[in-house]
Amino acid sequence: MPPKPPRRAAAARTQRASPDGGSAPPAARRLEIGEADFVVLCDALKVPESVREKAWKTYEALSAVDGALACNKKKKETWGVCIFIVAIDLDEVTFTFTELLKSISINVCTFFQFLKEVDVNMDTVSTKVDSTVSRLKKKYDVLVALYHKFERTCGLIYLEQPSSEISAELSSVLVLKNYWITFLLAKGKVLQVEDDLVISFQLLLCVLDYFIKLSPPAMLKEPYKSAVTAVTVNGSARTPRRGQNRSTRTAKQLDTDTKIIEILCKEHDCNLDEVKNVYLTSFIPFLNSAGIVASNGLPEVEIILKQYEELYLKNKDIDARLFLNHDETLQPDVIACSQLERTPLKNSPEEEISLILPQTPVRAAMNNIQQLIMILNSAIDKPSDTLITYFNNCTVNPHDSILKRVENLHHIFRKKFAEAVGQGWAEIGSQRYKLGVRLYYRVMESMLKSEEERLSVQNFSTLLNDNIFHTSLLACAVEVVMATYGRNASQSDGTSAETDLSFPWILNVFDLKAFDLYKVIESFIKAEPSLTREMIKHLERCENRIMESLAWQSGSPLFDLIRQSKEREGQTDQPETNSTPSTPFQHNHTAADLYLSPVRSPKKKASGPSPSANSTPNAQPAASPQTQKPQKSTSLSLFYKKVFLLAYRRLHTLFRELLSDHPDLESLIWTLFQHTLQNEYELMRDRHLDQIMMCSMYGICKVKNVDLRFKIIVSAYKELCNTNQETFKRVLIREEQYDSIIVFYNLVFMQKLKTNILQYASNRPPTLSPIPHAPRSPYQFSNSPRRVPAGNNIYISPLKSPYKFSDGFQSPTKMTPRSRILVSIGESFGTSEKFQKINQMLGNSDCQLKRSAEVGAAPKPLKRLRFDIEGQDEADGSKHLPQESKFQQKLAEMTSTRTRMQKQKLNDGNDTSASEEK
Repeated sequence: MPPKPPRRAAAARTQRASPDGGSAPPAARRLEIGEADFVVLCDALKVPESVREKAWKTYEALSAVDGALACNKKKKETWGVCIFIVAIDLDEVTFTFTELLKSISINVCTFFQFLKEVDVNMDTVSTKVDSTVSRLKKKYDVLVALYHKFERTCGLIYLEQPSSEISAELSSVLVLKNYWITFLLAKGKVLQVEDDLVISFQLLLCVLDYFIKLSPPAMLKEPYKSAVTAVTVNGSARTPRRGQNRSTRTAKQLDTDTKIIEILCKEHDCNLDEVKNVYLTSFIPFLNSAGIVASNGLPEVEIILKQYEELYLKNKDIDARLFLNHDETLQPDVIACSQLERTPLKNSPEEEISLILPQTPVRAAMNNIQQLIMILNSAIDKPSDTLITYFNNCTVNPHDSILKRVENLHHIFRKKFAEAVGQGWAEIGSQRYKLGVRLYYRVMESMLKSEEERLSVQNFSTLLNDNIFHTSLLACAVEVVMATYGRNASQSDGTSAETDLSFPWILNVFDLKAFDLYKVIESFIKAEPSLTREMIKHLERCENRIMESLAWQSGSPLFDLIRQSKEREGQTDQPETNSTPSTPFQHNHTAADLYLSPVRSPKKKASGPSPSANSTPNAQPAASPQTQKPQKSTSLSLFYKKVFLLAYRRLHTLFRELLSDHPDLESLIWTLFQHTLQNEYELMRDRHLDQIMMCSMYGICKVKNVDLRFKIIVSAYKELCNTNQETFKRVLIREEQYDSIIVFYNLVFMQKLKTNILQYASNRPPTLSPIPHAPRSPYQFSNSPRRVPAGNNIYISPLKSPYKFSDGFQSPTKMTPRSRILVSIGESFGTSEKFQKINQMLGNSDCQLKRSAEVGAAPKPLKRLRFDIEGQDEADGSKHLPQESKFQQKLAEMTSTRTRMQKQKLNDGNDTSASEEK
């Protein structure tokens, strides 16, 4: 940006010094910077001169690129966006986010979308602005979810028209206002992580409990009316007593009057102990600090309003009080919300499309937590008798070191959790850690049982005395718990919105390298069959993040492994990944193989964890003295295989969007991409896999004279799943210097690979790398609904997790949209109309199958569930009874088919395991 003109700067200083700064003449002088309406907007927001000037220049630059932004309809919105961008970049924000929205008459969702459209050249919005917008989005998503839940809950608690004995001052509107603003104040004061949906909702329940106890019973519906009446009869005061400490009084009241909090927790599937802990450790201290005084049974609104006003102006973000008025600036986008309720989770192209039943964000979060708790109901937070037996069989018993490590990490985790969330939440952190410990011991036992069956050994001394293995396994278990509790409201649309406690936070807490955690993830998933789809997908995303960037950070053990591989194999050889791309991705390696690699070859029978007498709790395995030749690293080889698969899937997705008219270029781009990862791996240090991918694509198109600009590549890349704008806006150029991806390409990538890239322009290009053959995902989801073939809209699946957990598993119809037809085996079938419709749909399916059979089309291999043609026997010899309806026949066929598939899958797995151990 050119320096500010001296005369304009002097005029601005003269205006500030003038006693009549608000009069017309100074405003006229400001017309040098923008139009009159722009000046009025800046005045309303109290924008300083430095921000005005740069914001206007930004607007002029945008208008030159896209003339539509300068039209009267979008002009004011564009000004507002430019002021917002510049104010954040210059750290001169003089307005709140809500004030900005109201000044340009736009709502939150539209603003975020418009900001995305404005960034046409990918250089208008900085990573600093991206970070601010991300924080605002997450906070808004949580507030929207909580307010909708709050409104519905209050409707179940309070009468719309209470009896005449209630004072007019205690209207339902006043009650809602008291509740909501008190909650906002509490959330802002005691929570450092304001985008944590679960903790925020638990705090909201505390506010509800407190206010229900202060409310006259005549205002309440059942069962809250009876609960409050019982409290009053028992002598618990609803109003403060003079001379009595609030903390002591409220804590004592909670201990004796838990009926209301129990009802609330049961209704919303919340853990009672957790909510009571939040009440005692966070909500009561908030009440003491806020100085809230009850009047007419409820705290005075003015006191709460004043404190929240101060908090809101300090944070300069969203005025959440406006939810009470259904203010248009905070109303969510209607189309987006309707899609949120009706569409499945966002899937990347290689993922299997599945039918996802709609849930509200709060309900989904509570259900995920209940699923986790149900999985761990039978687990304990100490080693089981089976684990103790495994420990005793070790040459060096790891029992004491394991317990000591768990205890030490407990203290560290509790401290870090409190630092991130708030000091009053340390006990909540302990509760979550203990859940992780229970999962840690459960998975460890399962892993050891599998290793014993695979290797026929019981002495796992080397593995069980490996400090990194245990730390990684425990970190993986705790991450599952943290992800389950840390579900963000915006995750309902399939995105993986991060919170302050999101991965890779756990790596920093446990001082663990990402590459070490990667080694345990796949074995962890296979060892715990009860993990839900959401848990598995989260761990898969963690694994992908490790492979794409985290494992390539400076200080990662990955670079040492590659260097050692180069030294063993020679500089001209590839780092132990020679046959990876051309072979299907199949392996039988376990966590033991990866953590003890390269001590032994995992394909031999002796590959079991060696009962080494020299093992020490914290020592890493050393090379066996009997080894004649240094062995390859299993962990490095498998890592490269997975990286290649991930890299090609990303490339193929982006290629399909941009270069489908040039199919011959895909193999060229992939060859350059793979060559860079294998032989120029230093380019990945402190960088991202996708940066190399985009540069490879641009480089090949450049030498092949295909017009594809970086701007187009980046625009398409932004639309892919799980991408971050920082990936192309902030790329490492050299030590502590970052710039855009085009600068990286010109100064680093092209300089390093110029000779190699130019070879593709000749008539004799390098030998092309084979395309990897990969499954959609190495992890199978047993709960995925399967679509009945022949084009109809019928899905079958195992019993889904219940919508409500309070009374145990219930019918899946509780969470099914009214427009769907659903039958659950084992419950009342209901009306016959439902079956007539299903029979008709299946009948149409049969007709289509018969028609296809008549033309003699060979049946495809059984990859998904298929129905046999009516009248034929099942493959397993079962026959239909003549009195069975068509629907009953189909159900029998479905059960038989699924059984055959499961048996075949089990046999295939055993055959594969046996063949790899030979």
